[in-house]
Amino acid sequence: MILLSDRRVSAIPLGDNGEALVDVRQVADLRVDDRLADEAGAYAHLREATVQRLLAAQRTLPGGLRLLVIEGYRPLSLQTTYFESYQDELRRRYPEWDSTRRHVEASKYISPPEVAPHSTGGTVDLTLCTADGLELDLGTIVNASPVDSANACFTGSPDISPQARTNRGILGQALSSAGMVNYPTEWWHWSFGDRYWALSTGAARTRYGPVDLP
Repeated sequence: MILLSDRRVSAIPLGDNGEALVDVRQVADLRVDDRLADEAGAYAHLREATVQRLLAAQRTLPGGLRLLVIEGYRPLSLQTTYFESYQDELRRRYPEWDSTRRHVEASKYISPPEVAPHSTGGTVDLTLCTADGLELDLGTIVNASPVDSANACFTGSPDISPQARTNRGILGQALSSAGMVNYPTEWWHWSFGDRYWALSTGAARTRYGPVDLP
């Protein structure tokens, strides 16, 4: 398992093709949840090609299931705040861990700011729901931490129900077939065009770099 703290990820050269950020709330065929809504609406923005891949993935879902977007773009300043706050939490809970261990463990849940996939606009946290908007059981809540979920948030965790495992398989098959890459410690986290995607697919550089919301 390659974590976002791995130097092989940060070593990927940055590129950016200049694609615009799209407000997914304006894409009629995609559902957007507002639990992480911010005043600027940053959470609901994604790059154009990422949106197209979500639409392609959704078309392959069985039985009228839908994707439910939770969070897309995240400003780098917010990413930094999240990462530092989680490291502080780990410091309180595990005072015996040194700074290197804390950095690695934190990266299982929040990306280090120097990598920051959400800040590229190519990465999205999402889940499955019915046509009526009822969320399916995928084993944990979205954004469950490894510590609090006893690693049940890991995509391949064996410690979830058969139904949750089936649902994760449905989500994974749809998004993988559309060219997106999962971060294996977070079943809900899928990316396109960022450094983790580049490393996973063998791309020479990223398609997207960090971007500011217009």
